[in-house]
Amino acid sequence: MKDRLTDNQTTQPELFPNNAILSVQDLGRIVEERWIWSHLSFQVFPGERVAVIGASGSGKSLLLRALAGLDPVQAGQIIFQGQSISSHFMPSYRSQIIYLQQRPALWEGTVEENLQRVYRLTVHRHLIYNRKLILDYLHLLHKTPDFLQRPVSALSGGEAQIVAFLRALQLSPSILLLDEPTASLDAGTAQSLEALVAAWQYEHPQRAYLWTSHDPNQLERITNRQITLKQNSEFNEVGD
Repeated sequence: MKDRLTDNQTTQPELFPNNAILSVQDLGRIVEERWIWSHLSFQVFPGERVAVIGASGSGKSLLLRALAGLDPVQAGQIIFQGQSISSHFMPSYRSQIIYLQQRPALWEGTVEENLQRVYRLTVHRHLIYNRKLILDYLHLLHKTPDFLQRPVSALSGGEAQIVAFLRALQLSPSILLLDEPTASLDAGTAQSLEALVAAWQYEHPQRAYLWTSHDPNQLERITNRQITLKQNSEFNEVGD
Protein backbone atom coordinates (compact mmCIF):
# COMPACT_ATOMS: atom_id res chain seq x y z
CA MET A 1 0.00 0.00 0.00
CA LYS A 2 1.15 3.55 -0.60
CA ASP A 3 0.45 7.00 0.77
CA ARG A 4 -2.50 8.63 -0.96
CA LEU A 5 -3.31 11.61 1.20
CA THR A 6 -1.58 13.70 3.84
CA ASP A 7 -2.67 16.64 5.95
CA ASN A 8 -1.00 19.10 3.58
CA GLN A 9 -2.42 17.45 0.47
CA THR A 10 -6.08 17.02 1.31
CA THR A 11 -8.52 17.02 -1.57
CA GLN A 12 -10.56 20.21 -1.65
CA PRO A 13 -14.19 19.68 -0.57
CA GLU A 14 -15.59 20.99 -3.84
CA LEU A 15 -13.68 18.28 -5.71
CA PHE A 16 -15.23 15.41 -3.74
CA PRO A 17 -16.98 13.00 -6.12
CA ASN A 18 -20.74 12.84 -5.75
CA ASN A 19 -20.80 9.08 -5.21
CA ALA A 20 -19.14 9.17 -1.78
CA ILE A 21 -21.47 7.87 0.93
CA LEU A 22 -19.78 10.00 3.55
CA SER A 23 -17.52 13.05 3.17
CA VAL A 24 -15.54 14.59 6.01
CA GLN A 25 -14.50 18.16 5.27
CA ASP A 26 -11.89 20.03 7.35
CA LEU A 27 -13.14 18.42 10.55
CA GLY A 28 -11.66 19.50 13.88
CA ARG A 29 -12.20 18.47 17.50
CA ILE A 30 -11.04 20.25 20.66
CA VAL A 31 -10.76 18.48 24.02
CA GLU A 32 -9.56 20.37 27.10
CA GLU A 33 -8.48 23.36 24.97
CA ARG A 34 -6.34 21.19 22.69
CA TRP A 35 -6.95 20.20 19.10
CA ILE A 36 -7.10 16.40 18.96
CA TRP A 37 -7.24 16.61 15.16
CA SER A 38 -7.99 19.36 12.67
CA HIS A 39 -8.29 19.90 8.91
CA LEU A 40 -9.39 16.27 8.67
CA SER A 41 -10.81 15.50 5.22
CA PHE A 42 -11.59 12.13 3.68
CA GLN A 43 -14.38 10.22 1.99
CA VAL A 44 -16.00 6.83 2.39
CA PHE A 45 -17.18 5.17 -0.80
CA PRO A 46 -19.59 2.26 -1.35
CA GLY A 47 -18.04 -1.09 -0.49
CA GLU A 48 -15.03 0.28 1.37
CA ARG A 49 -13.58 -1.39 4.45
CA VAL A 50 -11.66 1.32 6.27
CA ALA A 51 -9.23 0.90 9.18
CA VAL A 52 -8.90 3.91 11.48
CA ILE A 53 -5.58 3.62 13.28
CA GLY A 54 -3.43 5.77 15.54
CA ALA A 55 -1.72 5.90 18.90
CA SER A 56 -3.63 6.13 22.16
CA GLY A 57 -4.98 9.65 22.47
CA SER A 58 -5.09 10.32 18.74
CA GLY A 59 -8.88 10.51 18.79
CA LYS A 60 -10.00 7.36 16.98
CA SER A 61 -13.06 6.83 19.15
CA LEU A 62 -13.83 10.55 19.09
CA LEU A 63 -13.79 10.46 15.30
CA LEU A 64 -16.19 7.52 15.07
CA ARG A 65 -18.50 9.09 17.64
CA ALA A 66 -18.46 12.35 15.69
CA LEU A 67 -19.30 10.50 12.47
CA ALA A 68 -22.21 8.86 14.30
CA GLY A 69 -23.50 12.27 15.39
CA LEU A 70 -22.91 11.39 19.05
CA ASP A 71 -20.20 13.98 19.81
CA PRO A 72 -19.78 17.59 18.65
CA VAL A 73 -17.00 18.93 16.45
CA GLN A 74 -15.53 22.42 16.60
CA ALA A 75 -14.69 22.82 12.91
CA GLY A 76 -15.69 21.45 9.53
CA GLN A 77 -18.64 19.36 8.52
CA ILE A 78 -19.76 15.81 7.84
CA ILE A 79 -21.71 15.16 4.64
CA PHE A 80 -23.94 12.09 4.32
CA GLN A 81 -25.65 11.35 1.01
CA GLY A 82 -24.90 14.86 -0.20
CA GLN A 83 -26.23 16.75 2.85
CA SER A 84 -24.64 17.99 6.06
CA ILE A 85 -25.64 15.80 8.97
CA SER A 86 -26.97 18.93 10.68
CA SER A 87 -29.79 18.92 8.12
CA HIS A 88 -30.66 15.25 8.71
CA PHE A 89 -33.24 14.06 11.21
CA MET A 90 -30.76 12.62 13.67
CA PRO A 91 -32.60 9.40 14.61
CA SER A 92 -32.88 8.56 10.90
CA TYR A 93 -29.22 9.41 10.37
CA ARG A 94 -28.16 7.16 13.25
CA SER A 95 -30.21 4.32 11.82
CA GLN A 96 -28.11 4.53 8.65
CA ILE A 97 -24.73 5.08 10.32
CA ILE A 98 -24.57 2.82 13.36
CA TYR A 99 -21.87 2.99 16.03
CA LEU A 100 -20.82 -0.22 17.80
CA GLN A 101 -18.44 -0.11 20.73
CA GLN A 102 -16.49 -2.58 22.83
CA ARG A 103 -19.03 -2.83 25.65
CA PRO A 104 -22.59 -2.86 24.32
CA ALA A 105 -25.65 -1.75 26.25
CA LEU A 106 -28.52 -4.23 26.12
CA TRP A 107 -32.06 -4.15 27.46
CA GLU A 108 -33.34 -6.63 30.02
CA GLY A 109 -35.09 -9.71 28.69
CA THR A 110 -34.15 -12.36 26.17
CA VAL A 111 -31.88 -12.04 23.17
CA GLU A 112 -34.85 -12.05 20.79
CA GLU A 113 -36.67 -9.41 22.83
CA ASN A 114 -33.61 -7.20 22.45
CA LEU A 115 -33.63 -7.72 18.70
CA GLN A 116 -37.36 -7.01 18.41
CA ARG A 117 -37.48 -4.02 20.73
CA VAL A 118 -35.69 -1.67 18.32
CA TYR A 119 -38.67 -1.95 15.97
CA ARG A 120 -40.83 -0.17 18.55
CA LEU A 121 -38.79 2.99 18.03
CA THR A 122 -40.53 5.46 15.75
CA VAL A 123 -37.65 5.61 13.30
CA HIS A 124 -37.79 1.82 12.74
CA ARG A 125 -41.55 1.23 12.74
CA HIS A 126 -41.62 0.94 8.95
CA LEU A 127 -39.35 -2.12 9.23
CA ILE A 128 -40.35 -5.69 10.07
CA TYR A 129 -38.39 -8.05 12.28
CA ASN A 130 -36.86 -10.72 10.03
CA ARG A 131 -36.37 -13.85 12.11
CA LYS A 132 -35.07 -15.85 9.16
CA LEU A 133 -32.27 -13.34 8.62
CA ILE A 134 -31.33 -13.59 12.29
CA LEU A 135 -31.32 -17.39 12.12
CA ASP A 136 -29.08 -17.23 9.06
CA TYR A 137 -26.69 -14.97 10.95
CA LEU A 138 -26.77 -17.31 13.96
CA HIS A 139 -25.92 -20.26 11.73
CA LEU A 140 -22.90 -18.34 10.47
CA LEU A 141 -21.91 -17.77 14.10
CA HIS A 142 -22.38 -21.48 14.95
CA LYS A 143 -25.24 -20.60 17.29
CA THR A 144 -28.47 -22.61 17.48
CA PRO A 145 -31.94 -20.99 17.41
CA ASP A 146 -32.37 -21.46 21.16
CA PHE A 147 -29.77 -18.72 21.61
CA LEU A 148 -32.62 -16.30 20.95
CA GLN A 149 -34.35 -17.41 24.16
CA ARG A 150 -31.32 -16.87 26.36
CA PRO A 151 -31.75 -14.14 29.01
CA VAL A 152 -29.38 -11.26 28.39
CA SER A 153 -28.30 -11.37 32.03
CA ALA A 154 -26.81 -14.85 31.45
CA LEU A 155 -24.70 -13.91 28.41
CA SER A 156 -20.93 -13.75 28.36
CA GLY A 157 -19.21 -10.63 27.10
CA GLY A 158 -18.71 -12.19 23.69
CA GLU A 159 -22.34 -13.30 23.47
CA ALA A 160 -23.54 -9.82 24.44
CA GLN A 161 -21.44 -8.39 21.64
CA ILE A 162 -23.00 -10.87 19.22
CA VAL A 163 -26.44 -9.56 20.22
CA ALA A 164 -25.29 -5.97 19.68
CA PHE A 165 -24.01 -6.87 16.21
CA LEU A 166 -27.23 -8.69 15.29
CA ARG A 167 -29.34 -5.81 16.56
CA ALA A 168 -27.41 -3.35 14.38
CA LEU A 169 -27.06 -5.45 11.23
CA GLN A 170 -30.76 -6.34 11.04
CA LEU A 171 -31.52 -2.63 10.51
CA SER A 172 -29.56 -2.64 7.24
CA PRO A 173 -27.39 0.45 7.86
CA SER A 174 -25.33 2.02 5.09
CA ILE A 175 -22.22 2.35 7.26
CA LEU A 176 -21.02 0.61 10.41
CA LEU A 177 -18.66 2.40 12.79
CA LEU A 178 -16.88 -0.34 14.74
CA ASP A 179 -14.93 0.97 17.74
CA GLU A 180 -12.65 -1.87 18.87
CA PRO A 181 -15.70 -4.15 18.99
CA THR A 182 -13.71 -7.36 19.47
CA ALA A 183 -10.96 -6.07 21.79
CA SER A 184 -12.12 -8.05 24.84
CA LEU A 185 -13.21 -11.19 22.99
CA ASP A 186 -11.46 -14.50 22.41
CA ALA A 187 -9.98 -15.09 18.96
CA GLY A 188 -12.74 -17.45 17.86
CA THR A 189 -15.58 -15.08 18.72
CA ALA A 190 -13.71 -12.15 17.18
CA GLN A 191 -13.28 -13.98 13.89
CA SER A 192 -16.93 -15.06 13.93
CA LEU A 193 -17.97 -11.42 14.22
CA GLU A 194 -15.58 -10.51 11.41
CA ALA A 195 -17.31 -13.14 9.26
CA LEU A 196 -20.70 -11.75 10.23
CA VAL A 197 -19.76 -8.24 9.10
CA ALA A 198 -18.34 -9.67 5.87
CA ALA A 199 -21.64 -11.48 5.23
CA TRP A 200 -23.59 -8.29 5.94
CA GLN A 201 -21.52 -6.40 3.38
CA TYR A 202 -21.71 -9.24 0.85
CA GLU A 203 -25.52 -9.02 0.93
CA HIS A 204 -25.29 -5.42 -0.33
CA PRO A 205 -21.77 -4.65 -1.60
CA GLN A 206 -22.37 -0.88 -1.48
CA ARG A 207 -22.32 -1.00 2.32
CA ALA A 208 -19.17 0.23 4.04
CA TYR A 209 -17.57 0.19 7.46
CA LEU A 210 -14.86 1.88 9.51
CA TRP A 211 -13.11 -0.28 12.12
CA THR A 212 -10.66 0.60 14.90
CA SER A 213 -8.42 -2.06 16.42
CA HIS A 214 -5.07 -2.41 18.14
CA ASP A 215 -4.57 -5.73 16.32
CA PRO A 216 -2.75 -5.11 13.01
CA ASN A 217 -3.37 -8.70 11.91
CA GLN A 218 -7.10 -8.20 12.27
CA LEU A 219 -7.03 -4.97 10.28
CA GLU A 220 -5.00 -6.69 7.58
CA ARG A 221 -7.72 -9.35 7.30
CA ILE A 222 -10.77 -7.14 7.27
CA THR A 223 -9.87 -3.78 5.71
CA ASN A 224 -8.65 -2.54 2.35
CA ARG A 225 -7.77 1.03 3.27
CA GLN A 226 -6.27 2.88 6.25
CA ILE A 227 -6.79 6.28 7.78
CA THR A 228 -4.05 7.09 10.29
CA LEU A 229 -4.63 9.71 12.97
CA LYS A 230 -1.52 11.22 14.49
CA GLN A 231 -1.06 13.66 17.33
CA ASN A 232 -0.44 17.34 16.61
CA SER A 233 -3.35 17.25 14.16
CA GLU A 234 -1.49 15.27 11.52
CA PHE A 235 -3.43 13.00 9.21
CA ASN A 236 -2.38 10.39 6.71
CA GLU A 237 -4.35 8.02 4.54
CA VAL A 238 -3.08 4.75 3.17
CA GLY A 239 -4.89 2.52 0.73
CA ASP A 240 -4.61 0.37 -2.34
